[in-house]
Amino acid sequence: MKLLVAALDSELVAFPEDLPGFERLVTGPGKLKATFALTRALDAGTYDEILVLGTAGALDESVASGVHEINWTFQHDVINEEGVRGEHVSMPQRMDLGDGDMVIATGDSFIDDADAVQLILALGGRLVDMESYAYAWVAAQFGVPIRIWKAVSDRAQDDANTTWTEAVTACSHQLRERLRDEYGI
Repeated sequence: MKLLVAALDSELVAFPEDLPGFERLVTGPGKLKATFALTRALDAGTYDEILVLGTAGALDESVASGVHEINWTFQHDVINEEGVRGEHVSMPQRMDLGDGDMVIATGDSFIDDADAVQLILALGGRLVDMESYAYAWVAAQFGVPIRIWKAVSDRAQDDANTTWTEAVTACSHQLRERLRDEYGI
């Protein structure tokens, strides 16, 4: 059995409630809710794989619209004891998920301004969301393989929140098509 995970119900509007071979988990937005909900699910059940689906803002102009598989993730909203942004005082700096350069920066705020985008780009982030790092860290603690797919919903600039609201349904359909292509369901 696999676990299909999303932060919000709206990210799964294109998916049937029952998907063969998958159980569904909606965690709520942000790192704490993601950590809590996924930890509870993995503590209660056994899964062969976690597949996270959701939306992300594109920071890097070279990132095309569509669905991207995440290769590694880091927290953009932490600072270590030496004042280094993007490094936590006790957590791994990054969570590696596979080979490649699709990097998502995770933080607990919605990014929608140019200054924040420049800071995160300087740290290596190409996409931005609010949960990926948490999901990857929890999966590693339980030793469960994880894949994270993110559909580009906006460009993380001014008014990105409005754009995301309008784009989430289209993103859900893109993610559903990718699941159909890769898993045949």
